Amino acid sequence: MAEVFDARPCTLGEGPLWHPERGQLFWFDILGRRLLSREGNRPLEWRFDEIVSAAGWVDRDTLMIASETGLLRFDIASGRHERLLALEADNPVTRSNDGRADAFGGFWIGTMGKKAEPRAGAIYRYYRGRIEKLYGDISIPNAICFAPDGRSAYFADTKQGLIQRQSLDSEGWPKGKPEVFVDLRAEGLNADGSVCDREGGIWNAQWGASRVVRFLPDGTLDRVIPVGARNASCPAFGGPDLRTIYVTSAREDLANPTDADGLVYAVPSPVAGLPEHRVIL
Repeated sequence: MAEVFDARPCTLGEGPLWHPERGQLFWFDILGRRLLSREGNRPLEWRFDEIVSAAGWVDRDTLMIASETGLLRFDIASGRHERLLALEADNPVTRSNDGRADAFGGFWIGTMGKKAEPRAGAIYRYYRGRIEKLYGDISIPNAICFAPDGRSAYFADTKQGLIQRQSLDSEGWPKGKPEVFVDLRAEGLNADGSVCDREGGIWNAQWGASRVVRFLPDGTLDRVIPVGARNASCPAFGGPDLRTIYVTSAREDLANPTDADGLVYAVPSPVAGLPEHRVIL
């Protein structure tokens, strides 16, 4: 069973990132417009003027953060940030959502309607100073993660009930069309954030189901880990040996949230994770 790692409740906890050079977990409260972290027992928090949702690490002192209007360069020590590129800045309907760095130094980031408007969002890839749309007509982009060899990406539109697998070329761009990796429609499950482990297993948080599940590389369900919160939102590997799975959660959409909802959880993993890739600016 997962244990509480951080007891500060988030309206919409998301985007956990274990910084491999700092040995430190960062995560977001999207609707609270907050970036959170811990240094030992000391809680840390940075507030923003707009929604922030996902990050990649640039170096020991710098993150790249996705916000509702752009990609930001963020200095951890001072909290100062500057915009690198616009991200649907001219569209007041949308905001950023799930994102993760790939093995080539790129960063995949999804956008969605602030009220989850159907097909209002998209998935983009930032790569060495430019950003390009990969997929359009996305309602709730999630589950972005990458196989250990870097040559396959995974993603989902939560509304569709499918996790997709996409082959990548030698620079990390999509090659061919995506194929269905896991179909959750018959069970009525909602694929939220995902992360790959060292063996190529996919760990997926399932919104509304109080759990994180592991799928084998062939899409077979391998194991289920209960989480105290009903709306588990995204997992990330961390800890000194990358054998801890941190799971964010949310109080959003709950009429009567409990004290367990919206917290960050930690659970030992039987399989080690992979270090998060660096974003190359």
